[in-house]
Amino acid sequence: MDLASSAVASDLASRFISFLIHRFSTGSCPEEKVEKLQHLLQRVETVVEEADGRYITNSGMLSQLRMLEDAMYRGYHALHNFNYGGFEGPGKVGRKGSLSSLYFATPLKRFHRSGSGDAIPCSGQELQSALASLEAAVANMTEFVILLGGCERMSRRPYDTYLYMENFMFGRHAEKQQAINILLQPSPLNNSAPTVLPIVGGHLVGKKTLVAHVCGDERVRAHFSNILHLNSDNLQIVDHERYISERALVIVELTADIRDEDWMKFYSVVSRMGQGSKVILITRLENLSRFGTVKPVCLNSLSYEEYSYLFKVLSFGSTNMDDHPRLASMVQEFPLLLRGSLISVYAFADMLKKNMSAQFWASVLDRFRAVVDSNLCIFGEHPKLLLERDRPTDIARFISPSTPSLRLMPPRSKADTQERPLPMLTFAELMVDPRILPKGDFDLVTWKSKIAPYGEYVHFVLADHAEQQPEGLPTRRKRPAVFL
Repeated sequence: MDLASSAVASDLASRFISFLIHRFSTGSCPEEKVEKLQHLLQRVETVVEEADGRYITNSGMLSQLRMLEDAMYRGYHALHNFNYGGFEGPGKVGRKGSLSSLYFATPLKRFHRSGSGDAIPCSGQELQSALASLEAAVANMTEFVILLGGCERMSRRPYDTYLYMENFMFGRHAEKQQAINILLQPSPLNNSAPTVLPIVGGHLVGKKTLVAHVCGDERVRAHFSNILHLNSDNLQIVDHERYISERALVIVELTADIRDEDWMKFYSVVSRMGQGSKVILITRLENLSRFGTVKPVCLNSLSYEEYSYLFKVLSFGSTNMDDHPRLASMVQEFPLLLRGSLISVYAFADMLKKNMSAQFWASVLDRFRAVVDSNLCIFGEHPKLLLERDRPTDIARFISPSTPSLRLMPPRSKADTQERPLPMLTFAELMVDPRILPKGDFDLVTWKSKIAPYGEYVHFVLADHAEQQPEGLPTRRKRPAVFL
């Protein structure tokens, strides 16, 4: 009965959408296109939100969900650029076109659709392209909605929807469902070899966050009696006798390649655990996916439109963007500079949201540009690339143009931190009041995550040293490049 009701409702929704498409198809002026875009965005967002609250086991539906999301974020990006891209307020900050040219000129891998990264202003072609993408997505949505009605609903706590952006994982719906489906798949009774699911992705794209949310799912928790967390240091320290009659989920994080012999020793131990035990392998190295027994879940960086949408929502929170047109015009420039870093998007957005002054936003934006220019001049690379490879990164221009060398280094080891404690500051504190900068070396807390696994990102800052060559920077005190 519920499925029939869903089919009727989806058919009515499809007819209404078709009416909207026909109603506005003859409109050629930008205002009519924008009105049409807003109607379609509302429809697609409703379906995406509903899909996020259901268990989807069909791989084709997961692919279609990803396409719906892509079209939605692309539409929101074009809509924002149309509304705010050409705004010129008193003392308008920014160098028109400068970020766009910097975006294409720097030696950095581009976002999935880097051509849509021009934030100033929205062209008719971009608006039409986003509209066409949404129309194509909506045209194929009827069957998806009908099938969605037959998917089991997830149990949600009452406050999940309201705190989603701040305290819950953004996006990755399809990847999360894919991982859950594999973990809940029953193992053949005559096969004791456990399933190995590789989770592969670049530096800080959210691999451990995804796994934490997968393990937090109520069906996964009920399916496995125990969840074990291991890494390359304790790979062989597994008491299989303890779990011989229990179904266990073993999560292994590997940061470097290992010998096949070592992996097989570990795998043989897991094979002696309870029937149905499984392994999740978390790694940056695609080569390690050779140990997987199923197709890996690959995490890429968010598309520019999706990343920009996340930054805007986090930066404004519950504040109406229409009340701050200058900030709305500036907000598109930050994602271009951040280049897809998830830690940076949360750190900067959290700081900006606490001070909705255009003067403060302009100051942060100018200092950020100076930091990017400084690293391109000194090291020839964008700060994001340097941080991904644990390379020294210049952050002096976050303070002032006259600040001596400040090098953001890899974190110190826990032993070194305890033996020689240093002053500790948060990135937000330093940006809000640069006068608190210590005279010597210090530890900088770039971000404390509000979502599982609640990571704290602390970097050692080498300060007040003479300028040195980019390659092989020596330090007064050598510190191991081990992340906390």
